[in-house]
Amino acid sequence: MDLALLRTFVTVHRAGSFTRAAALLGLSQPAVTSQIRTLERQLGRPLFLRQARGVTPTTIGDELAHKAAPHLDALMEIAESGLDEASSLRTLHLAGPPEFIAERALPALSELTGEDGQGLALRASLATAEEALEGLAAGLHDLVISTARPRGALLTATPLCDEELVLVAAPRWAKQIGAGTRGGGDMAVLEQVPVIEVHESLPFVARYWSSVFDLCPAAPGTVIVPDLRAVLACAVAGAGLAVLPRYLGADALERGDLVALHHPAVSPLRTYFLAVRTGTLALPHIARAHEWLLRAAADWS
Repeated sequence: MDLALLRTFVTVHRAGSFTRAAALLGLSQPAVTSQIRTLERQLGRPLFLRQARGVTPTTIGDELAHKAAPHLDALMEIAESGLDEASSLRTLHLAGPPEFIAERALPALSELTGEDGQGLALRASLATAEEALEGLAAGLHDLVISTARPRGALLTATPLCDEELVLVAAPRWAKQIGAGTRGGGDMAVLEQVPVIEVHESLPFVARYWSSVFDLCPAAPGTVIVPDLRAVLACAVAGAGLAVLPRYLGADALERGDLVALHHPAVSPLRTYFLAVRTGTLALPHIARAHEWLLRAAADWS
């Protein structure tokens, strides 16, 4: 069986589209279509079902991908390592939420980039969970940190850590609503405080309200900015309330720049997962970074 055909097949399987696979492979879409048809003729079985948007693998297609992909990845690893035998650096492509990548993952992995023989180069992409997992499936990333657990056998996920979510605001807002007690301030007053969030759907505030108050937030977002570090800065500046991971707001809380508005008996948690393409942990540089992050996460609180 032609390895070039298998490579094209695995790329289509991961990308879910002939068009996207063609872009990844640097081929035309007709060339990709022709190669898949050739492979299907050789096997005597259809590998994909054509949909209005993209393609869906058949059972045979899924089975072939799960058998072939790890071996093709290993062959690519050998080929890439032979491109520059004088250099021991291997590149790890990492993706995930911007604040977690910046505050947690990159500092933890930076020790692998030093001059102590670890030989790892890093390339980080900042993306939503959906974008990161799609990129991982398409072969654009090696490791993804995500708050969504991927489904299916193509990707494998390991729980990395839990983060506690805290409802915070600047001291003047805390004083106004009478926060800081075990039960927090009056809900009617709390609903009048402007909301700072990362998206119009208020994902963090809605999770907190649902978990702690068994309610949906009544007020829309006042400040929407797609980075929790910017949400933190706006909260410290007094723009309103926010729900933040405790690790991100810990310093501001300790300094008194922020105050916890509520102290629930059980705080809401958000779980992070460390995802890879199935079989790629056989590649040493991915396995090393994967293990390093898991070890670092044991000390994160």
